[in-house]
Order: sequence, then structure tokens, then C-alpha cells
Amino acid sequence: MSFISKWAGLLGLLAVLVVGDQIRINRPGHKFRLTVEVTTPDGIKTGSGILAVVPDRNYNRGGRTTTRGEAVFVDLGQNRGKGGNLVALLAHRQDAKLDFDDINYVALRAYGAARGNRVSFNDIQRQTGVVPVQADLIPVLVSLGDPNDPKTARLVAADHAEAVLGEGYALRGLTVEIVPNGFWPIDFGGVLGNPVTRGIEAKLPWLAAPGDAAATALEAAGLPAGGEAREAFARK
Repeated sequence: MSFISKWAGLLGLLAVLVVGDQIRINRPGHKFRLTVEVTTPDGIKTGSGILAVVPDRNYNRGGRTTTRGEAVFVDLGQNRGKGGNLVALLAHRQDAKLDFDDINYVALRAYGAARGNRVSFNDIQRQTGVVPVQADLIPVLVSLGDPNDPKTARLVAADHAEAVLGEGYALRGLTVEIVPNGFWPIDFGGVLGNPVTRGIEAKLPWLAAPGDAAATALEAAGLPAGGEAREAFARK
């Protein structure tokens, strides 16, 4: 074996080890489908999205568990209410501020509540069936009178959705369901596994525009906005 071939082989092996380690670090711990159902005068309207939860696997343990995916958008059609949509954000209310980390544990806690016992990260992938998301596990809900204008965002109370959406509209419920991780990072669909849901920018085009329109939307809904505002709507 020549000197060049030897070093090429070593470099190739090193590249494989580096790529493999990055896959280990960044591969989702689990994925779940979050579904939102709204009762309307025209029947039940549904929206759903797949989210991926990635635990901290860095060697220095200095990172944090993160979620990839987007807020769930429910198109209510040409409704007779005040808003033609309902959006379940990737955030929860915590006193006077928004919590961007609780979304990481929605599936864990929902299955735990449904099973009557605590579910760990090691066990979550083995959970089956659809379970409800209730009470404090329900993320912040907003509706936009004009999806093209973040200033029209309004906060929607889970138990009084008709106040914003209009008479005859109510939150029917939220559910989660564990889905297979697939062959990340080539989980493009089908037998490879479902990727996290993308496409919120087509429904809320201001998210793709320069500036901090996400903060504008949160403020319009009476919510605190900070540097993490966009994470309420979309995360890479």
C-alpha cells in the first residue's frame, strides 16, 4: 500500500467516524405527531405536525434538549367567526413569560398522564396509541385575523375559543402519538420515515420576511416577546 493510499484510507475512516458521531448526537430521541381539532359550524377541522425531540448528547453535557418542527396550523376555512385559523405554538405560558422548553416534554407527560405513571426518554419510543394533551400541557394558542399580518394575532383561551374564533367554534382537543424515528437524516418519507413537518412560512409568510415579525405577533396577542420569539413558530 502506498503512502498516499494509506493516508487516504485513514482520512476516510476518520470522516466516517465524525459523520457517525454527528448522527449519534443529532438524531432525534423520539418523534411525535401533535394534532389539534377544532369544532366548527361546518364540522371538525384538524391540523397536525410531526415534531422531533433531540436530547443533549454532547460530551460536555453543556447543551439542552431541543425540539425541531413547527407550530401546528389549523385552517378553519371560510368561517363566520373572527379568525379563519388556529395556531398551536411551540411554547407554553409560565406565569408572566413564555416557556420554550416545555414543548420538549409534551409527549412524555401526555403519555405519563394517560398511563398513570411517569414515562422516561428511554421508554417513550415504545409507547403506542393516541393520547390526549390536556390542561397545562396544552401549548399557547393564537389566531390571526389576517395570516399575512402578524399584528392581527390574538390569544385564544383553550376553554373559550369562541371569544376569538366566533360562535360555534370550540377547541375539541389536542392529542399526541409517537411515530417512528425513521432513518434520520434521510427520513424523507415512506419507508425511510416521516420527517418533521415544514411549511408554516407558506401559511404565515411574514415568518420568512426580514425583521422580527414573530415578536410582533406575540406582542399583538398580549404575550411577552424576546429574542426567542421565532422559536414559538418554527425551529430547525
